[in-house]
Amino acid sequence: MDPLLVFPDPPPPELAQSLDLAGMAWKGVANAVVAEQHEEDHVWAGGVVVADQDPDGAFALLRALRKRNQPLEAVLLLVNGGQLGQLELRNDLFDDFCLTPFQPRELEARLTHLFFKRGHGTRDELIEHGDLVLNIETYQAAIGTKPLDLTYMEYELLKFLASRPGKVFTRETLLSRVWGYDYYGGARTVDVHVRRLRAKLGEEHAGLIQTVRSVGYSFGQSRWSI
Repeated sequence: MDPLLVFPDPPPPELAQSLDLAGMAWKGVANAVVAEQHEEDHVWAGGVVVADQDPDGAFALLRALRKRNQPLEAVLLLVNGGQLGQLELRNDLFDDFCLTPFQPRELEARLTHLFFKRGHGTRDELIEHGDLVLNIETYQAAIGTKPLDLTYMEYELLKFLASRPGKVFTRETLLSRVWGYDYYGGARTVDVHVRRLRAKLGEEHAGLIQTVRSVGYSFGQSRWSI
């Protein structure tokens, strides 16, 4: 998957975290020369340029990217409210803009819309259920913008359940499907991991993993629930 060009390098922490949680590959660049050097190994899928801290550097980079034989398209510009007046004569340098400080969901929505219009995407494969997001390629999980610190098996169990919402699985089925057919641990292994997952999901979201009495566990609500 081709990465997004991101300026500056390093980018603001909130931007880096938002892109990571959205499952978007990216690479920070300091200027147009560095951008061209990286492009020898990667084709930029688009760009996110932050102009509120270094506007001169940001607009210089945008001009260089647009003047190339193959101009970089799908560029999102991040500016503060005081910079809106500077955009009027520069709207040919970017495709959309977003005000800082931004909401991670708004940033993700704007990027998704921007790349959808151009027929290509930048997202890894995700499993989403309300505020819960699991990135299948990077093994990251988060509730909203808060990352979840999961062990490998906790992540695997959550991924298995979240990808099959509403279905009920016995402990024995979960042991064989998540831990593997050659795993000899008892059913208590599943109970321990479910308890840890619920604790890490937090009180508000612990109910995502439901106990089905005398059977096992399910994720979310069954389609038969009232």
